[in-house]
Amino acid sequence: MDRKEIRDAMFPECPVRNVLSRMMDKWTLLVLYTLEGQGTLRFNDLMRAIPDVSQKMLTVTLKSMEADGLVSRKVIPAVPVKVEYTLTERALTVMPLLDRLLSWSLENFSGIMADRQKHAKE
Repeated sequence: MDRKEIRDAMFPECPVRNVLSRMMDKWTLLVLYTLEGQGTLRFNDLMRAIPDVSQKMLTVTLKSMEADGLVSRKVIPAVPVKVEYTLTERALTVMPLLDRLLSWSLENFSGIMADRQKHAKE
């Protein structure tokens, strides 16, 4: 998905395509959970907390999240410049829903993996 796209061209009023699809990608979810658990973090701290994300992908993800009002970005004048990221009130309102989704995933993981194995053998 083009992260610069403001609206889905074919379905401009669809919240799933315009909000949830961008918010529910792997990196956005990991950033949300990381910031929820650790609070305000600088860019390099986020990189260390999410070790498999590339610098470019984290940058793109944070810019998208900032554009969607999910993270606030605070620039601290220093040499070198320091930037801190914090979840916004909007992001905090969705976290209980995401926590429930995470719980559901953990509860159903074994069964889903077993079903995938059965399906792969067919």
